Amino acid sequence: MNSNDKSPHTWPLVDDLNVFLTVARKQSFAAAAVELGFSPAYVSKRINLLEKGLGVRLFFRTTRNISLTTDGEKARDGAMGVLDTMSEFISGLSDSREHVQGHLNISCSFGFGEQHMAMALAEFSRRFPQITCKLTLSDRVMDLIEEGIDIEIRIGNDIKEFYIAKKLADNARILCASPAYLAEYGMPENIEDLARHQCLVIQERNSPFGVWRLTKAEETSQVRVKGPLSSNSGVAVLNWALAGHGIICRSRWDVQKHIDQGQLIHLLPEYAQSANIWAVYTIKPSTSTRLKLCVDFLVDHFHLNPPVPYS
Repeated sequence: MNSNDKSPHTWPLVDDLNVFLTVARKQSFAAAAVELGFSPAYVSKRINLLEKGLGVRLFFRTTRNISLTTDGEKARDGAMGVLDTMSEFISGLSDSREHVQGHLNISCSFGFGEQHMAMALAEFSRRFPQITCKLTLSDRVMDLIEEGIDIEIRIGNDIKEFYIAKKLADNARILCASPAYLAEYGMPENIEDLARHQCLVIQERNSPFGVWRLTKAEETSQVRVKGPLSSNSGVAVLNWALAGHGIICRSRWDVQKHIDQGQLIHLLPEYAQSANIWAVYTIKPSTSTRLKLCVDFLVDHFHLNPPVPYS
């Protein structure tokens, strides 16, 4: 057959591009099937049809794993652009913000996600029912591009320079302990006293383990602390503090209610650790209507419903 007689490649279905991107991100047909709500056999079939239509091999397949071919990497970049363009095309057909369509993947830490983001997104979904949202809770550092995250809600100011961020609320981490602990071990009079106290250490995202950076006015001090208990769970550490096992350095949004109820005492109030609440993303909101709507909504929501009560 003459090369000029080849039939043109068929246009891929948008749904198949979404399946392809999910498989590429999860690096597993089975994991992609679980996320999409399909059977692994159906996912495999859609990928086979997509490869046939495009006339290229998208994945190297072995019994243990899969990986993108060179053509697959090119297809991934192109598919991401097609889906973004298609979503904005559909959204742009409507003159009303309420008819914007699309999907948002949002990540957040467990504590803030359960206590504040879940209800905020429920309200966002009620207001914009055509935008579907998936909230992923994790306390590990996430690569927004690799893991397909549209918006990450991040506690703390350590934001990579190539990300874009919008502050949602002011917040700080503060030192606290229960009245029972202080009755037994005494009140720390200065920051150096922390070294002799039982401190409840948490490994949260990429914060250094066992090191508390605390600022007084414009001066920042770094204190190495230790204690008999540590965890990667903020809930566990807070419960230990409430039970009188030591001093914690936790976000004000997490402990303020316990301070108000007398269950915890705010220690060394002149010291704090800045930990503002941010929406972090990889593309400019002006290029994505649904992303802009969500970020603007969260700014307004946390202004009206601050996670940290106004003093």
